[in-house]
Amino acid sequence: MTPSKALFWFCITFVSGITVNSLVKIPQSFLWAFLLLGIMGIVLYFFPLNFLTDFLKRLNFSHGNLVILGFCILFFALGIMRSQAADFDVENDPIKKLSNQKETVTLTGQIVEAPNIRPTYQGLKVKIDGTQSVVLVYANLYPTYNYLDKVKITGNLETPDVFDGFNYKNYLLKDGIYSLMTFPKIKLISSSHKYNPFSFLYEKILFARSKLTESIQRTFSFPESTVLDGIVFGNNKQMPSDLKNKFSATGLSHITAVSGGNIVVLVFTLAYVLVFLGFWRGQAFYFSVGFVWFYVALVGFPSSAIRAAIMASIFLLAEKQGRQNTSSRTIVLAGALMLLQNPFLLFYDVGFQLSFLASMGIIHLKPLVDSFFLYVALPLSNYKFKKPLKFSLPKKAGEFLEKRAKNLVDIVAVTLSAQIFTFPIIIYNFGMVSLVAPLTNLLILPMIPVLMALGLLAALFGIFSWYLGWFFALPCKALIIYFLKVLDIFNQPWATKSFENVSWIVFLTYYVVLFLLTIFLKRKVKPRFLGY
Repeated sequence: MTPSKALFWFCITFVSGITVNSLVKIPQSFLWAFLLLGIMGIVLYFFPLNFLTDFLKRLNFSHGNLVILGFCILFFALGIMRSQAADFDVENDPIKKLSNQKETVTLTGQIVEAPNIRPTYQGLKVKIDGTQSVVLVYANLYPTYNYLDKVKITGNLETPDVFDGFNYKNYLLKDGIYSLMTFPKIKLISSSHKYNPFSFLYEKILFARSKLTESIQRTFSFPESTVLDGIVFGNNKQMPSDLKNKFSATGLSHITAVSGGNIVVLVFTLAYVLVFLGFWRGQAFYFSVGFVWFYVALVGFPSSAIRAAIMASIFLLAEKQGRQNTSSRTIVLAGALMLLQNPFLLFYDVGFQLSFLASMGIIHLKPLVDSFFLYVALPLSNYKFKKPLKFSLPKKAGEFLEKRAKNLVDIVAVTLSAQIFTFPIIIYNFGMVSLVAPLTNLLILPMIPVLMALGLLAALFGIFSWYLGWFFALPCKALIIYFLKVLDIFNQPWATKSFENVSWIVFLTYYVVLFLLTIFLKRKVKPRFLGY
């Protein structure tokens, strides 16, 4: 077994340990049994016993794989231990123990993220002094607070609850938030900030983003400003609910929101759009990776976007180096390292699930979708007309159109592959899926990089001069009008399908069938890739 394959199985067993312990709490006695069994497998590899060697031969099990099996068992135990350690930290959090009491508490801490401004309130994440605990504070819109402000909060600590079928407690758990305060008394202690390199950079990015957002609101009218703000900065918090519903119904919500699967689809689409526009694949790689990290910084380094950017960058690097076959192993390694840092991501972070599955779908399913389109296109290309056509394209023009058509197929294949792999997760978490999403994404996605670039230029120049901003805003307005027209056309009652009370067994069966079908089809189309 190659080292990369062995590492792949170590990651799989580590993630399996986290999964098992998250579903069924493993007793300490079982954990010690797994550790002992793994150590025994490694020891027996170096000090083999004759009867054991003969027994393994009868099972067609190589003696050399015994050490791999031993380490797999140890990594499985390590996954259990990491999950239990995370549970221990939650249960013994000093601030969490003060929750749900009648007495008010007074805490002092620092705001560690940009305030989450909503139409009627603002959300503040306050890290409490002397601890690693973070409390989510719901506060009035005024007075305003800033990142790194030091505040004193007085109120009742509460444990996040489940409402309308949404487990808010688990949603916040992945971010290390175990308690919240609703409209407490807040006193600003200090607005003078002490920086480290990251906090200094983050504050400057937040300042630049606020200026760019203000410029968009001055330059564009409503609802164009909210659409562009969502596309450029992933800020859809001020968007009207009816417009949000149109985005959801047409499968285009990912364009105005920063989440895992959306970042993955965006970066791959951008890469293929650049190739479509005539860039070399190497140039498209560097520009796409650079852009996605610039975008993640611009929207304030949300955790879901960071994880998705890591996975997308890894796969693009593997594709550039011609190592698509090992890219899935690298994605699994990246996922395992993220779970080592925070095991709650596996079940409670939808962004992590979507980014991982979208990446795996593009890796494993996109070649099959490409083959399907090729299978459909070949009979059409070989079709002989009864009457010869009166015109024919020059050879170079035909080759140019053929390349551009292939790039458009790539864009469709990326979206379709990601959606097929993330389909059950979307249904389980949102209860609805868009039936027109492949078509609307084909109509919209190719223009998104252009709209983002022009929108950013309009916002940037609009800071210094309304006239300069207006110059770049004109083409943006035309694209946004087209965008909104597509939303209106496809926002129909039949365009969405709702699902309720679907059993997890259905989702498990879906992925098992998809896994087996993907393996079967890969074997069928493999000779075509080899040129047979």
